[in-house]
Amino acid sequence: MKKILAIYGSPRKKGTTSLLLSSAVRGAREAGAEVEEVFLRDLKISPCLEIYACKNTGRCVIDDDFQVLQDKLVACDALMLASPIFFYTVSSHTKIFMDRCQSLWARKYLIDKAPFGIRQPARKALFLCAGATSGNKLFDSVLLTMKYFLDTLDMEQWGNLLFRGLESPEDLERKPELLDQAYRSGAELVRAL
Repeated sequence: MKKILAIYGSPRKKGTTSLLLSSAVRGAREAGAEVEEVFLRDLKISPCLEIYACKNTGRCVIDDDFQVLQDKLVACDALMLASPIFFYTVSSHTKIFMDRCQSLWARKYLIDKAPFGIRQPARKALFLCAGATSGNKLFDSVLLTMKYFLDTLDMEQWGNLLFRGLESPEDLERKPELLDQAYRSGAELVRAL
């Protein structure tokens, strides 16, 4: 059975991106995957403090909830990550989590000496993101951030569900087809593994 890690990056447990990810999780489970859900807002994760001990060990030395999350991230077959847009990038909860994955970057490139620029993603990721506005460049920055974050994890950016004009769960009530799209993407991710 394929293991998927679903990470909720919204500060709201029942916010728009959380509802979208819940729908994708349901689709993945019904397609036969084992899905573990993690709410970043419930974890105690320090920002990266640039201690640089990870350059020697490939593990962060800050003793907090990231340690367990890092192990789950390394062990999963696929990742589902959801975040709302905050100033044209991911939420602070999500960004702190991503920055702490610097230890995995150090493991990959400094310890294991993986060559730069040669990508061989062994796993897949589905990214769900919603923003309240409808600007043309709303997702430009966040997609670049995701590209390099997923490179560190040896994950293919398999799918992106990017939704404009969603500020509240009520917006989803008017557009139930978006929840259906998230559900189908969760199931399709499992079939792609």
